[in-house]
Amino acid sequence: MHLPQPTFSTVGPISPDALAKFNALVIPAYASDTGSEVESNEITSQILAKSGNTYAEILQQWPNFTAKAGEILEIPLTQSGTLIRLFILGLGSDSTEDARKAGAALGRKVKSTGYSIFSTYSGEYDAALAHLVALSLSQYGWNLKSDYSKSDVNAREKGATAFIFDEELSDVAVRASILAEATWRTRDLIHTPSNIKNPAWLAEQAKLLVRQAKNPDLTVTVKKGRELEAFGGLRAVGKSSPSDLPRLIEIRYEPAGSKNWPHVVLVGKGITYDTGGISMKRPYDLMIPMKSDMAGAAAILTATVAMAKIQPRVRITALMMCAANMVSGTAQRPSDVITQFGGTTVEIINTDAEGRLVLADGLAYADLELKPDYLLDIATLTGSATLGLGKQYGAMYSRNASLTAQLHEIGERIGDRVWPMPLQDDYLPSLASPVADLNHDASAQHFSAGSVTAALFLEHFVGKRNWVHLDIAGPARSEVDSGEVIKGGTGFGTRLLIEWLTSLS
Repeated sequence: MHLPQPTFSTVGPISPDALAKFNALVIPAYASDTGSEVESNEITSQILAKSGNTYAEILQQWPNFTAKAGEILEIPLTQSGTLIRLFILGLGSDSTEDARKAGAALGRKVKSTGYSIFSTYSGEYDAALAHLVALSLSQYGWNLKSDYSKSDVNAREKGATAFIFDEELSDVAVRASILAEATWRTRDLIHTPSNIKNPAWLAEQAKLLVRQAKNPDLTVTVKKGRELEAFGGLRAVGKSSPSDLPRLIEIRYEPAGSKNWPHVVLVGKGITYDTGGISMKRPYDLMIPMKSDMAGAAAILTATVAMAKIQPRVRITALMMCAANMVSGTAQRPSDVITQFGGTTVEIINTDAEGRLVLADGLAYADLELKPDYLLDIATLTGSATLGLGKQYGAMYSRNASLTAQLHEIGERIGDRVWPMPLQDDYLPSLASPVADLNHDASAQHFSAGSVTAALFLEHFVGKRNWVHLDIAGPARSEVDSGEVIKGGTGFGTRLLIEWLTSLS
């Protein structure tokens, strides 16, 4: 269960008396050559009057305040009834990144207070959007404690933090609410433990989210059992857990009259738990975060559902390739040969390289049956991507330079950063097999480029499509509680997909 999600709203011109109905007020401050400054306008003056000080007098009390991004002065207001706090919020240079940092800092500061907060912040669209989304994401929390901790009880009793801005940010507030809500839903799915979350549970969650959207343009179908006969990769991985059999969950956003709109197929890795299979993960503590190995599938689900609110002129099919990779007597073995969707045979070398097997089925199905204009897959696929790019960037592979440039620009702006990586054809011999069309873990030759060779393997299944592969193994999980993210699943990719899909309209 997650903590109450913050809300955003906007108001028109506000009187000094009306300020008293809020619990807290926020004035943005900006770094300058002389230290820091606030906007010189009537509303700022009215708010400062509540503290009984001018900004210059406040700086005399806090001379070290420089308004760097995320720096906060908290000033108690003792004579204003329910109005009890004034925050001077450092915005730095008011760049998009500084606005994001400031939003995250303030969000954490007021987390679980249930405050109603009026902020005079106004920025350019991209910066304002980053600011508002960070206010929300930084307040995320989730647990399944039987008796909630005292802080959780207080947070739930106090309700959601409400942020109110001037009406000039109305459009920003609407989009920020959509992005934040979708990312919260993605995080909910990721944080759910795998004794609850199996492929069948994910299918029910997809149905629930589609039903809650109350939009006939969204539909969901689930393939299972004999319907998956041609999906050799999904079946090979999923047969390892007879009680958690695989599912192919297909969500469509398909408004009436959309037949000739651009068609995008999203393919998400949905491994609900990954032990590594027979090739078991070592050391064993590498398994602990593996409930998050379905982060890619979660992102495409919530991003697609969000389209019902944005309503872009684009047709979307999301394929959640869901299975559990377990150790059992029915699990696939190294040296097995499987047949992927479309007929390609693959020699299994390492059962812990299972993600590319389920993705290959989804990609081939998309290419051969759905015929998309754009084909994108997203997965927590390789540790190699994390070694190369760390935790802040996802690895991006495509032959389409304009497509990667577009996704890179959107990622930098929205906060889900991706970096273009090479599809190096010199590494293709590593995928050779003496007994099948391909081996899946590039063991024929050792090029020490695991993320690259995984992408090259996937490329075999995409035909001539405009395809991009996102390896998000690094940024999909956080080991620290900082900024916009909490320890665990980050929801990475959700914002990127929503903004990219909308841009195709």
